[in-house]
Order: sequence, then C-alpha cells, then structure tokens
Amino acid sequence: MSSVSWLNKVRWDEHGLVPVIAQELGSNDVLMFAWMNRDALAKTVALGEAVYWSRTRKKLWHKGEESGHVQKVHEIRLDCDEDVVLLKVTQAGDIACHTGRHSCFFQKLESESKGWETVEPVLKEPDEIYNK
Repeated sequence: MSSVSWLNKVRWDEHGLVPVIAQELGSNDVLMFAWMNRDALAKTVALGEAVYWSRTRKKLWHKGEESGHVQKVHEIRLDCDEDVVLLKVTQAGDIACHTGRHSCFFQKLESESKGWETVEPVLKEPDEIYNK
C-alpha cells in the first residue's frame, strides 16, 4: 500500500475537507467536532496529536497550540461511508472547548418551552486560558 493510499480512501467534500469527531478515550465523551483537510489528517498521524483545519482562519490548527490543551490521538477510525473521521483522544487539561469546558457539547435541549440549557460547568475561564 502506498504512503498516500490511506488518505485517498477518505471521501473529502467539495472543499477538500472531512468532518471529524473527537471522542475521549475511556469515558467515550464526545469532546468536539471539527474539520480536517489532507494535510491536517497526515500531520495528525505523524504527530500523534490532533491537527485540524480552521475554516475561519483558513489554516492548520494544532489543537492546544495556544491553550496547551492538546489531544493525544490513540486511534483513528473512518465511518462506513468513508466521509467522517473519529479520533479517540486523551484530552490534556480535561478541557476541549474554547469556552473552558470539558466538551463543546455543553448545551442540552430540555424541552421546547425551556430551550437550551447549559449542563456542564466552566472548568477554567477562557481569558485565563488564552490571555497568557
């Protein structure tokens, strides 16, 4: 198998991206959702740490490069349609979300009348994380 054939198996979208779910090894908590391009996935494999593609900044983003909250990658899976990647990770500092929470999925729909409610605490204030 050639060194890029595994990358060619991924069904990249029209922008050359694939959605990625980061799941915590052990607890199986879904920590976050992001995007990768070919370079990001290749760098993730090479480094053993998550590297994503920032659509807003239009550049590669090594998770934790500013916050120190890196994601050590233990396993990479591809779904049955070959168009979604799952990373099994260990989250440094127990914080995956830029809001200072364990998971980006901290809002829960309680009911139509109540709407979305925050169900996870802030572990560290964002200005303590990013304004070093």
